[in-house]
Amino acid sequence: MAETSILETQIEIKPPPPPFFLENIQEQKVVLSFFKSCHRRRRQGDTWLISIFLILPIIAFLVTMFVNDCWRKSHADCVVKPLGRFSFQPLSENPFLGPSASTLGEVGALRRTFLIEHQQTWRFFAFQCLHAGLIHLVINLGSVVFVGAHLEREFGPLMVGIIYLLSSFSGTLMAALFVQNKPAVGSSGPLYGLLGAALSELIWNWRMYIDKFTALASLFLVCMINLALGLLPYVDNFSSLGGFIAGILLGSVLLCSSQIEQNSQNNGKGVLFEHSENKRFTKLKLKQKLDMSILRTLTLVLYCVICTGCLVALLRGIDMNDYCNWCRYIDCVPTKRWSCEDRVISCETMVSKAELTLTCLSNGKFKVFPYTNISRPRINDICSVICGY
Repeated sequence: MAETSILETQIEIKPPPPPFFLENIQEQKVVLSFFKSCHRRRRQGDTWLISIFLILPIIAFLVTMFVNDCWRKSHADCVVKPLGRFSFQPLSENPFLGPSASTLGEVGALRRTFLIEHQQTWRFFAFQCLHAGLIHLVINLGSVVFVGAHLEREFGPLMVGIIYLLSSFSGTLMAALFVQNKPAVGSSGPLYGLLGAALSELIWNWRMYIDKFTALASLFLVCMINLALGLLPYVDNFSSLGGFIAGILLGSVLLCSSQIEQNSQNNGKGVLFEHSENKRFTKLKLKQKLDMSILRTLTLVLYCVICTGCLVALLRGIDMNDYCNWCRYIDCVPTKRWSCEDRVISCETMVSKAELTLTCLSNGKFKVFPYTNISRPRINDICSVICGY
């Protein structure tokens, strides 16, 4: 009896474990940060493609300013004169701290006469890399880094590269349909393609993000800033519009992911009646995949139809401004310094001793220069400023 009592005192009675089917019974919700990668394996240098897309426009801008040579062609009538050959045109001529209109036309800006009369198709490629000035370059590239780095970390360089290039192409097609005889650059087209893709991905995966409203407000702010720049001379807003539409459609095709597929990694384990739940979940998952495939196919077809229509209209030489008189105000705000109308300007040139006088025939304004050796492209630039072109 004594030994029995000793054994009984040494036995530790533990409470029974909870039923296995109560574990993980609550649904786990996947939440991601829009500004941080959701991938666990983040590697250094995973934004190399965006870096290339930054280097090319910088090189193009330096080449443009080298060709511009304000110090010699404008007789030192420049801004930031210590830069010498790379100094900028006067702000009255280019408010972006950049080159002259003739230089932009020389290096590849779009003008209707270049496309329709001279059929210079090489401008479609140069148009996408050009910036109107230093201010435009900094804001544009900063926006590309803000949006593009996030997309490349999330979806890889292949998807971002496809969206960037196709948005550039779509933006160029849209710009060519509305372009006038003023030089225009379209580097904002691929940027708006990335913005449209980011917006599309955010909407499709809305419930998966914890900072969705902050992300939405940030994308909206970037859009508005670059849209405001497009209302000034030389920056084409129609390329931005075309790139944005292409980005939304391509983002729906390439970037949208199934939220149920993401949640499947966290749910369905250790639940009562596991076989029945997984069977129902599998049916829902297959149905969603089928719906997504159909929607992606329709979106891709819509993108192809839009691009084909724009390309056919361009080959036929259609000017969309003839069918939409108010569309020009998407790309321009009329002021005393410039007009939104596509009009022919002309100036009277008078040489007296060592002076040259340019007089605008439409408004009577004139300007006197203490030299006479001015090239014809430079005379056209000055005439445009005097006439408020």
